[in-house]
Amino acid sequence: MRWLWLPLFLGWTLSAHAAEVAAVRLGLVVPMVSEAGPVAQSMRRAAEMAVDDWTPKLRRAVELRVKEDQFDPKQAVLTAEKLVQEAVWGVVGHFYSSSSVPASAVYRQAGIPLVTATSTHPRLTSQGFDNVFRVSGRDDQQAIAAAEFVLAQLKPRRVAVIHDQTEYGRALAETFTRALGRRGPRRVLLTEIVSQGDKDFSAQVARLKAAAPDVVYFGGIFREAGHLVRQMRQGGMTAVFVSCDAVLDPEFIKLAGEDAVTGIYLTFAPDPRLLQSAASLIRRYELQYGSLGPYVLYVYDAVGVLLQAIQVAKPVDNSTQELQKVLRAIRTRAYVGALGTLRWDRNGDLATPPYVIYAAKRGGSVHGWFEQLVSRPAASGKTPERR
Repeated sequence: MRWLWLPLFLGWTLSAHAAEVAAVRLGLVVPMVSEAGPVAQSMRRAAEMAVDDWTPKLRRAVELRVKEDQFDPKQAVLTAEKLVQEAVWGVVGHFYSSSSVPASAVYRQAGIPLVTATSTHPRLTSQGFDNVFRVSGRDDQQAIAAAEFVLAQLKPRRVAVIHDQTEYGRALAETFTRALGRRGPRRVLLTEIVSQGDKDFSAQVARLKAAAPDVVYFGGIFREAGHLVRQMRQGGMTAVFVSCDAVLDPEFIKLAGEDAVTGIYLTFAPDPRLLQSAASLIRRYELQYGSLGPYVLYVYDAVGVLLQAIQVAKPVDNSTQELQKVLRAIRTRAYVGALGTLRWDRNGDLATPPYVIYAAKRGGSVHGWFEQLVSRPAASGKTPERR
């Protein structure tokens, strides 16, 4: 008869142990409104995969609290406050920088780590907060990458810079201009602005044509870029067009026209299919869910960064004092994940900027029209290889 008590005893022991070890709660803020639904679904799946992979290592339960902020900064603050009330140990989010910036202040006050997979505005990590980290790059980093490419590979004598007057586009244009200016202040001969929603750029094109630049750099998104490039080519301009990640979109090709885009260069994150570190995760994700979402690797690693730090720091709860241990673990320990080896500077930005150069050409591996250059161009001026 005494052996009948053994399963009951073991069950009671395991339950008591589970009760002693608090479950880890993580917040995930993703865009679930309108057309962003499929993106949110892929981000949630990536987070769930990371939780499944890390739970056995932690030997404690991990709960995922999924929220949205409707792309609204005010709602982002309310969402952050809700996650604080739910006693999360860390947050992955928010999607846009305009939401992440105000929400980060809420998390900072509570001492909660925030790791963003998608927010790229410099302001987020320039606030002096010790709880904010990125697994993506910063907008000014990609503008610097573009400037380095232009100087080393294209070697222009005359450059024109254009932006769409948004905070995003202006920051890119200004950073690009400063980066070129360090090598020769007279290289930028013209700065133009356009407005979001405009389709007629005849006045800007006329001034560009009169200035005869070798390179035109554009800070903005694909819609205005597409119309601008089409009208530049129709006006007889042959200047090399260089731009940013918000232009690397199939819709840009449609708006500009296939004949107009060949030879255009854009900055973007590395093609995940060229990352050996991502191969296993991509195979697993596609076998289970199909097509790889654009932020799957970033969300997977953002969750991994938090859970690795919790594994290292071994906090007993989510008190401010205990979560300081988690923050120290993130700052002091590299994370090896799908995106490779990640380390952070004192601001919480990646120590190594994660931007590479893409060339637009028919048959490219990304969207069928964009091909990553194998490496940053050497100063020799030789044409960089494509893969």
